[in-house]
Amino acid sequence: MAKKSVASLQTGSKRLSKAIKMVKSPKTGAYTFVEAIMDPTAVKDFLAKK
Repeated sequence: MAKKSVASLQTGSKRLSKAIKMVKSPKTGAYTFVEAIMDPTAVKDFLAKK
């Protein structure tokens, strides 16, 4: 189960995106959030990974 939240960031001449994914821990069953700042073309791959 993933929650998708993507925000656009601009720093200088580079355009970046911040992606936040909600991941369920197999040990405790609690949900945690994984954040990453990356190139906008890599966002779909990040959200598709488990």
